[in-house]
Amino acid sequence: MLCRVLILMILINSFNVFARAAEDSMAQEWNPSSAGTVTTWTAPLCGKGKFVIQPFLFYNRTRGNFDSDGKDHGLAKGDKKYQYQEQLFMQYGITDRLEIDAQAVYQENYIKQEGLSAHKNGFGDSYLFLRYCALEEKGWLPHLTGLLQLRIPTGKYQHLNPDKLETDSMGNGSWDPGFGFNLTKKLKPFIFHADAIFSFSQKVMIDGVKTRYASYANYDFGVEYFLPKGFNLMLEANGYLQGDTWQDGQRTASTAINYLTISPGVGWSCDKVQLLLAYQRVVLGTNTDANDSIVLTGVYTF
Repeated sequence: MLCRVLILMILINSFNVFARAAEDSMAQEWNPSSAGTVTTWTAPLCGKGKFVIQPFLFYNRTRGNFDSDGKDHGLAKGDKKYQYQEQLFMQYGITDRLEIDAQAVYQENYIKQEGLSAHKNGFGDSYLFLRYCALEEKGWLPHLTGLLQLRIPTGKYQHLNPDKLETDSMGNGSWDPGFGFNLTKKLKPFIFHADAIFSFSQKVMIDGVKTRYASYANYDFGVEYFLPKGFNLMLEANGYLQGDTWQDGQRTASTAINYLTISPGVGWSCDKVQLLLAYQRVVLGTNTDANDSIVLTGVYTF
């Protein structure tokens, strides 16, 4: 009897070892290419010595705005507000576990309001990132990457021309350090991504007024579903939370900003090039524009 129990325990243990090995092997073998999601970070790094360029093309059209109570107000009849935005995201692998990233933004703003029209283009704020892979995916454990970021105020934020109807506002003037983490988990035929990033605004002088924007948080969740012949479907949700602004030591009530964006998309990929076309819609928020956006992005690895 004891011998049978021992044999049974050995068989069970062997099965568990085999199952874990098969699971690990499957996770390593199934590694499909894609452009990822639009806003949600993907945790895997680009790899030592690799240089990756990913341009983003956005067409943002404002259908209205959410007030401080979260009510959606449409634009007045005849008014228009839209934007073309070009982003360039770059990655370079210092080691297999450490990479440095940068992002630059150029935008063209258009508005028609109460019979007046204005247009302005220029650079927005830029970002630097340092990412470190703390844990590679293994078994049921996800891929975990830590992140440090710095927002650089390269966009125009003061001495705005009133005739431009704020189309010449390209940034907020604040140097914002931040930190966060990215998670990715493969469950064939799905890949799940999630991140959270916390940023801390610094004091800035805007047209002679001492201004401090509240600290803010970005949180994102995305999933990719992979189809045959290099195609995949994408769905993500992107959130933003920020408290009231302070000016000359006084809190400006009802200036807190938050929003939630939902984005479906479709992609196609091969070993060298990955493409993604997506639609974004701001579905709720406060003190923010209600935007609908079309996004096109591609990835090329050198």
